[in-house]
Amino acid sequence: MSGADTAEESPGAPGVREVPGSRGVPEPGGTPEPRKPHRPSELTELTELTETHTLPEPHEPSETHEPSETHTLPERPGTAASRRPPALSVVIPAYNEEDRLGPTLDALTRQLAAAGNRWDGWEIVVADDGSTDATREIVTRRRDPRLRLVTSPRNRGKGHALRLGVAASRGRRVLITDADLAVPAGEWERLDEALAEGGAAAVGSRAVPGATFGEPRHPVRELLGGAGNLIVRGTAVRGIRDTQCGFKLFDGEKARAAFAASRLDGWAIDVEVLRHFQRAGWPVAEVPVHWSPRPGSKVRPLDYPRFLRDLLRLWLRGRLPGRPPGRLPGFLPGRLPVPRAADVLACAVFLALAVALHSGRFFDPAHRYLTDSLQDQTQWEWFFAVTADNVAHLRNPLFSDLQGVPDGVNLMANTAMFGLSVPLTPVTLLWGPAVALSLAATLGLAATATAWYRFVLRRLVRRRGAAFTGAALAAFAPPMVSHANAHPNFVVLFMIPLIAERALRLCAGTRVTRDAVVLGLMTAYQVFLGEEALLLAALGMLLFAAAHAAARPRAARAAVRPLLRGLAIAAAVCLTLVVYPLAWQFSGPQSYTHLDHGPGAANTARALFTFAERSLLAGDADRADALSLNRTEQNAFYGWPLLLLALAVTAGLWRRPVVRALAFTAAAAALLSLGPRLRVTPADAGIPGPWAPLAHLPLLESVIAGRVALICAPALGMLLALALDRSANARSRAPRYAVPLAVCLALLPLVPAPLRSEPRAAVPAFFTGGAWQGYVRPGESLVPVPLPDPTAAEALRWQTAAGLGFRMPGGYFNRPYGDGDRSGVYGVPLNWTAGLLMDVRETGVVQVIDDRAREQARRDLAYWRAGALVLVPQPHDGPLRATVDELVGRPGRWVAGVWVWDLHGGG
Repeated sequence: MSGADTAEESPGAPGVREVPGSRGVPEPGGTPEPRKPHRPSELTELTELTETHTLPEPHEPSETHEPSETHTLPERPGTAASRRPPALSVVIPAYNEEDRLGPTLDALTRQLAAAGNRWDGWEIVVADDGSTDATREIVTRRRDPRLRLVTSPRNRGKGHALRLGVAASRGRRVLITDADLAVPAGEWERLDEALAEGGAAAVGSRAVPGATFGEPRHPVRELLGGAGNLIVRGTAVRGIRDTQCGFKLFDGEKARAAFAASRLDGWAIDVEVLRHFQRAGWPVAEVPVHWSPRPGSKVRPLDYPRFLRDLLRLWLRGRLPGRPPGRLPGFLPGRLPVPRAADVLACAVFLALAVALHSGRFFDPAHRYLTDSLQDQTQWEWFFAVTADNVAHLRNPLFSDLQGVPDGVNLMANTAMFGLSVPLTPVTLLWGPAVALSLAATLGLAATATAWYRFVLRRLVRRRGAAFTGAALAAFAPPMVSHANAHPNFVVLFMIPLIAERALRLCAGTRVTRDAVVLGLMTAYQVFLGEEALLLAALGMLLFAAAHAAARPRAARAAVRPLLRGLAIAAAVCLTLVVYPLAWQFSGPQSYTHLDHGPGAANTARALFTFAERSLLAGDADRADALSLNRTEQNAFYGWPLLLLALAVTAGLWRRPVVRALAFTAAAAALLSLGPRLRVTPADAGIPGPWAPLAHLPLLESVIAGRVALICAPALGMLLALALDRSANARSRAPRYAVPLAVCLALLPLVPAPLRSEPRAAVPAFFTGGAWQGYVRPGESLVPVPLPDPTAAEALRWQTAAGLGFRMPGGYFNRPYGDGDRSGVYGVPLNWTAGLLMDVRETGVVQVIDDRAREQARRDLAYWRAGALVLVPQPHDGPLRATVDELVGRPGRWVAGVWVWDLHGGG
């Protein structure tokens, strides 16, 4: 059986065959038996919240699970047991037990029948582990419909037999007993009392006070057993003196979850399952029992070293990285399912989708430009180029004087994205910044989708199709597609799922120090990928944590101490690595306090329900443009079908705390994204919103409020994943088809068209051929006409094409306004000459130039340390040339495709 099959459906699951005509369990493909609703307790882990109990993956890559068979004896029509699950399932592992099994079944049947109505129905499941004698016939000859047989084609060990038997059980409680009935059946009364007092499991014990023996144990076996128990308590299960007594009573749902998660096939299965219970926080009681040894033991001398081998495997599994033993209620245990071809296919599809989205630029990045990126593509290419140049020449990577002469650029206070621009330095130096940026954006988007897929599959669902759908929405949601035009720092988010998953490990309370150190390292790396994205992720996790704590207060109280301790350690590790870059960012040259984006940066309520401009089927460019800041900031646009579906999923799965927490996170983020004033359309005056008191807080005052809606993408994706995973487990066909269909209909309008692109203008030969070098002396700058700014930054590309050999005033970056005002602005505040040239570019009108204007121009050019002015052919270049002629006092010269005014007196 695959890991995607559930124990809840095991009687009719693939690989489990029923005897035709049996009434206790349906035929393959039929509807499973109805089960009484089970309300998860406060300590129920996420395997229960998702209501799936996965059967184990093969623990060796070459091993496959053979089909098992379940035989149920025919019942009388109308038997109540055929319509509801029994109160008790007794599971007996058996291998060549023809001599002992018959009396055991007789004794159990008598004892259960004598209990009357106490158990409200019962069943006995015999799990035959490939017997070669008449064990199976002993079961099938009996005509009791409450007796069931599960068989394996070959002998694989007690652990495998118990896994099959427990998976096939249906009882609200599951009793495990050996075929020899060394512990009398009546002893379950003691175990049941322990469960009634709040336990999740009660294990019979021969090593606690009160245990009695029918006759003394063999000294050698007692010695070996005692030594084994000492090793078990020291390596795997603490506090339980006797893990190997074959008489245990479990809560049925928890037993099915624990055995489904087990991997061992041998005698150490008891240790593995009890360790599962302890790490899940499920109480385990050890109860003294009466034990009488029986002849015919199946334990052989070689089983002892095999048992030690399995203990070693358990110990190593708990210590290897990537396999966290702790579990947070509401989330799966964190063990990634065994990789399959489907996982590779999912990653390949994510890569194909990312390439398709960027196809307009991906295949020729040096000569193609994303039309809707405004000037951001040019800016980002410059960041990659200057970072590579600083690294190659061992200069300070946090600063550059190539723009904004004479003040320079604080690169740490801009989105230089050192986490990728530094590692991609070889690519930038060999093939250029356009190629490096294209690879970073495309591969980073695919990596983000893959990281969300891994997170959802590891923590929320077991079905890969559900995880794929949730991850696809998280990475390719309309706001992400909009930012893919221009903001790789909001697209390359593969660290965010890893950070979230590591934070969940802290909540589990195991290996807090190690997980905290890793979390600190991850967070430090994310700082160099994008601080605003990290801040939004932290806000989203805070919203989720608050909602989940409200839904699971006991779990929250248990998690708060290890979480706070881990966060303190993580903060110490992170700050140690980023304290100097952050000090440079906030206090270094050209640092600023905050950026004000204005009221238009928030979303409107209508924008949340509208389709994005790049929607392949439903996009409306005019409507989307009217509801957004620009085409790189369409931060909402999830569409009304998806929001309605999310509302329906929340209502349908409301019982699950994780669903309520995700729904609250998405709703709160959407509400906050509406900004300080809640508006339906941009023209509305609006009313004060919840963002208003947050808008002026440190760090948040620089956040574009509309971007908070980015938090909705993974939250909505996870809601859809949970809905799909739940529908696959549905007992009727309707939800199995209706839910995937509804998801398809909701997502279809969101499928994006490829980003628009256009050819790039050629860089003039003046820059590529090196002619500029004759006009710029050391310490001087080259002044483009007009100066580059956030609306026209092509000069940055000319500088890059010239090998970053000259400096220039103006530019496209963030800096303080100046004159004592440290508020951040985009670009360089215009002096008189820069403002004059911009006016001429925009109006095409030649300004009147007098002696005062020429004197002011000389002062500005001296401030820029200008060696020459350069005018590239462009709209209104005639008026621009005439204006510069008047300012300089002589005409420019045509050199290698540009007009040049040499300020050294040479022409």
